This record gives sequence, C-alpha cells and structure tokens, in this order.
Amino acid sequence: MENLERLQKVIAAAGVTSRRKAEALITTGVVKVNGKTVKELGTKVSSKDKIEVNGVPIHKESHVYLLMNKPRGCVTTVKDEFDRQTVMDLIGTKVAARVYPVGRLDYDTAGVLLLTNDGDFANKMMHPRTHIPKTYLARVKGIATKSTLKPLLKGVKIDGHVTAPAVFQVLSVDKENQSTLVELIIHEGRYHQVKNMLEAVGHPVKRLRRDRFAFLDVNGVAQGKFRHLTKSEVKALLRLADEEASEKMPIRATKGMRQY
Repeated sequence: MENLERLQKVIAAAGVTSRRKAEALITTGVVKVNGKTVKELGTKVSSKDKIEVNGVPIHKESHVYLLMNKPRGCVTTVKDEFDRQTVMDLIGTKVAARVYPVGRLDYDTAGVLLLTNDGDFANKMMHPRTHIPKTYLARVKGIATKSTLKPLLKGVKIDGHVTAPAVFQVLSVDKENQSTLVELIIHEGRYHQVKNMLEAVGHPVKRLRRDRFAFLDVNGVAQGKFRHLTKSEVKALLRLADEEASEKMPIRATKGMRQY
C-alpha cells in the first residue's frame, strides 16, 4: 500500500518552506497536485503525485542543517524588498540546497542563526511549546540590577501579551558609560522580544547578540560564516525539543562571564 503524507509536510520536506508557510501556500491556491489546484489542508499525497508550488515542480532534497554567525547589518530573510544584504547572500552558492532561516534575528542583532531545508525540523525549533532556550547578551542603558530586572522572572506585559518567564544574569557594569551587560535566556521568539522585554523594565538595548541556541554557539565560526551541524547535534536538538515539549522543563541560567 502506497504511503500517504499530508501535502504541507511533503512541501516542507522538499525544502520549499516551513510547514506553517506551506499551509498558507496551499490555502492561497498556488499549489497544484497532478495539475489540479488544491486548497484543502487535509489533502494527502504519495511519492507518485506531481506537486507544483507557484508552477515549479518540487523534488525531495537531502536535508541540510547550518549554523551561521550572523553579523549586524544583515536581514534574516530569503529576499529583502529594500535590497539590503540578507543571510542568503552570505551563503551564496556554497550550499546547493534551498535553505531558509529558522526564525529570525533583527537587522542589528548578531549571533547564532540556524538555517535548513527541513520543514519539520524548523517547525520544532520555532514552536513555543518546545521551550528551547535561547541565550542573549545585551548591552543595555543604565545600571541594571537584580531588582530592576526581577519582573522578567515572572514575565512582563508587552502589547497586551505577558511574556513567558525568563532567566537573567547581570554580567558586568560600566559605571562610566552608564551601561550594563546582561545575559537573558528566553524560549519564546516574538518580534523584538528581547529588546521589548528589557525596555519594559527600564533598560533599553544598545547592542544585542544571540549567544546560544540551546547548546549551540558560534565558537570557531567567524562573523558572516557558517558551518554544517553534525548528525549528533541535529539529533540532540530534536531530542531536546521533544523532551521540552512533553515535560515543559524550566529554562536555567548559565554560569560564567562573557566579554562583549
């Protein structure tokens, strides 16, 4: 019996986009199966079916997983309407597969960024229920203390939404320039979240870097460069996502100071 899979899963597995975005493509009518437009999300297909997205036939690619040290002044998107440099420009022709960013970092934020053509993997890494910790180093205005940052432990209200609890450390204080280096660990990924959270407690961000995604960092990877994740790293990330989703384990602070 021919194995059937959901259409959006097949599109994501082909590296076209994430599963969530594949669902949007289907409902907007740009996906065809065997020459017929399909808009039903429950549609299942087999390996024998011919699938087209925007008139382009899809084919199954080998999965690729990349870790990039994203520089500031670079957009986390496949294309930019203002013709700014994107993370895809940094990859260029070095990777044959059609990868795309897993989540995003702001234009002026540097650090760890994952890219892949595996839609299922991307979905697991981004979904809030997986509670994957993301560690940021923020140089903020003012002298931040445990007292001023304490509201972050329970969550702060931003645009009508209360953020999930975060973990923080005050790493160093620059009294002369009236700034503080803060480490913040979150597991959500809302727009401008770290900047908004710190501003909400009175410490606007001057400079920001994502230091780690789960256990991954950019040690040994120059800014603007990338490396392939190992099979063991990919397995560990997926295992962590499954564990966090089922157990809802709390995020934990890390030890040690970092220069920034």
